Amino acid sequence: MAKPKKDAPAAEDENFNFIVRIANSDIDGHKRTVIGLQSIKGVGKRVAQIVAKKASVDPTTKIGTLSDEKVKELETLVLTYVEYTPHWAVNRQMDYETGADMHLIGNNLEIIQKDDINRMKMIRCYRGIRHETKHKVRGQRTRSNGRKGLTIGVQRKQN
Repeated sequence: MAKPKKDAPAAEDENFNFIVRIANSDIDGHKRTVIGLQSIKGVGKRVAQIVAKKASVDPTTKIGTLSDEKVKELETLVLTYVEYTPHWAVNRQMDYETGADMHLIGNNLEIIQKDDINRMKMIRCYRGIRHETKHKVRGQRTRSNGRKGLTIGVQRKQN
């Protein structure tokens, strides 16, 4: 007598979506809800858990089994995340140009990060110069770590 598989195709009905599209990102339908939401750039573990709880969706259910209404609700909650969370829980507080709190996702996150780095390079601040020269930016040690090029290794003093 053979054991039934846990993820048998019979458990997947005709309404199962193999690819779910949320916020211009394709999500594998076999992933659990929280893990699937994390595949959106700008949505991490904490944001995904908050969104799933706000939508009253079980975080362990596969995202492909959710109804279209629940998927739409998840998408609107991801896009309007900044409206129902405290200001310290967003990924861009006090925007440089507008002064507003924003939570960036997808391509907007990449574009604004590049703009910030270019602004730092243009005003020649320390972080901008470190970005230009491709050194460590956040204060890490550089004597023993992050070496590249031909001079890797320890050179001893010549007596």
